[in-house]
Amino acid sequence: MIRFNNDYNRSAHPAVLRAIAQSGEESFDGYGLDVRCQRAAQLIKDQLNCPQAEVHFVVGGTQANVICIDHALRPWECVVCADTGHINAHETGAPEHLGHKNLTLPHTAGKISAAQVEQAAVLYEESDIPEHVVKPRMVYISQSSEFGTVYSLAELEELAAVCRAHGLLLFIDGARLGYALAAQGADFTLADIARVADVFTVGGTKCGALFGEAIVVTNPDLQPCFRNSIKQNGAMLAKGWALGVQFEALFEDGLYLRMMDEATAQALRIRDAFAAAGVQEFVASPTNQQFVILSDAQMEALGHEFVFSFDHALGPSRNVCRFCTSWATTAEEVDTLLAAIQKL
Repeated sequence: MIRFNNDYNRSAHPAVLRAIAQSGEESFDGYGLDVRCQRAAQLIKDQLNCPQAEVHFVVGGTQANVICIDHALRPWECVVCADTGHINAHETGAPEHLGHKNLTLPHTAGKISAAQVEQAAVLYEESDIPEHVVKPRMVYISQSSEFGTVYSLAELEELAAVCRAHGLLLFIDGARLGYALAAQGADFTLADIARVADVFTVGGTKCGALFGEAIVVTNPDLQPCFRNSIKQNGAMLAKGWALGVQFEALFEDGLYLRMMDEATAQALRIRDAFAAAGVQEFVASPTNQQFVILSDAQMEALGHEFVFSFDHALGPSRNVCRFCTSWATTAEEVDTLLAAIQKL
């Protein structure tokens, strides 16, 4: 079976595995205070044009999201997100478990707009009973979104402007940020992300690492005691160097973006093949996640040879299926899928 069900079904890029193996010959300081984490952090910062940024490494995306939200918010403050946002739909209520409500907004192709955020902010500001309702304090978006769509630079800047006008923080979940940067038509850079966001993550788990996410805190007001929040939320890895060496390998010599470019190119081949076969797309995605609507017969035919994910809940009588590429997807695997699509 050939897997297109997610972008973390292989262990890690060979360069990452070599870096981990080679680090076994060294000894390090603990808890992310080692020279490899420091160098990895600097490699990321070199692309940000944001010298005041702090970079921290944790094992997983849910950990990163919970830490960023919990660290920034007071108990009566909430985080605004799309109803399809990862923190709302795929994290078992983790932020809410710590006492921070998700204030959800209806999505459009996985995204929310600056106008929606402003409406939510004004609704609280004009409330006659503000002490009876949660206060919006942070806006959470994913780049790319749960549907593989991407916020343009103009959309990001509009969101940032609304956030600053209303005293809100902008948090960008970058678990798939690499694929967004490599998206067809992407008009932003990592430095742009650092400029608009107060805090964001750079994904490793879905982007070639064995595990790990980098948290980048650009807002100086959020930096004090951030490591305390990491520790309190159970995310401070004693062998923190195991994260540092991975990101060091990913950001050495442009490997990170090269991998993402290749994965996206393969995904767009899949998109074009489905279109040529007359298969309807569920949403137009320029990234490594492609969503199409298959009949039961088509799902069964492809299911004999390929593993992909599907969700009947996304639309009435629709079989919405996701085909996802990654750094590890080969041209030969995609060739095999394309041949099967042609037979549908």
